[in-house]
Amino acid sequence: MNTMSDQKPASDSLLDQVAGAEKLFLAGRRSREADLESAVKIFLELLRGFESFNFSAPCVTVFGSARFDENHEYYRLARDLGAALANAGYAVMTGGGPGIMEAANRGAKDAGGLSIGCSIRLPEEQKPNAFLDRFIQMEHFFIRKVMLVKYSSAFVVMPGGFGTLDEAFEVATLIQTGKLERFPIVGMGLDFWHQLRKFARETMLTSGVINEDDIAFVHPVASIDEALQFIRA
Repeated sequence: MNTMSDQKPASDSLLDQVAGAEKLFLAGRRSREADLESAVKIFLELLRGFESFNFSAPCVTVFGSARFDENHEYYRLARDLGAALANAGYAVMTGGGPGIMEAANRGAKDAGGLSIGCSIRLPEEQKPNAFLDRFIQMEHFFIRKVMLVKYSSAFVVMPGGFGTLDEAFEVATLIQTGKLERFPIVGMGLDFWHQLRKFARETMLTSGVINEDDIAFVHPVASIDEALQFIRA
């Protein structure tokens, strides 16, 4: 098993070559040549991800905020979740950063499971957490999301901000549109999500923009045991 100590940091030569590439790609209309150059960089980053994540264990991706420290209840919950998933035979993948991501990776590693991170390079650098057996650092957000989804057969959504919502809705949309198998999506930290769940049912469903079945894509749970039961079902 690879560890943080025997891997090259994700700031290797390929990542340096694509630094700033996503912002340039999304800057507006450009020449065809410039877009073709971007396509090559996108392909190289996808290829790098495929080469980095070669493992056989079933995998669960945990989404959640980077802003909770180890004294927060959600951090402790995510750490216990990571350990429970590892003990159940799952690899645990996160966005590789601090907060909920670190906690889930930490719990998995403490329990002897495979702990994986797919982090993102930002203007204010988000360093990979210290509890990763395998990690890769990406330049493009959308490629990072592909990696977080591609290798997992279940997902856990914990409290978080725009990034967590983006990831959760991405998975739900892929399932809704038939682009992804109906893998389990578990929602934890129910108090945090109360208003969003209320909005989905009382506004979105009432307005007809989603169906009752769509709401069921994310299964709310009150405990780690319940989460594991749903993931295993």
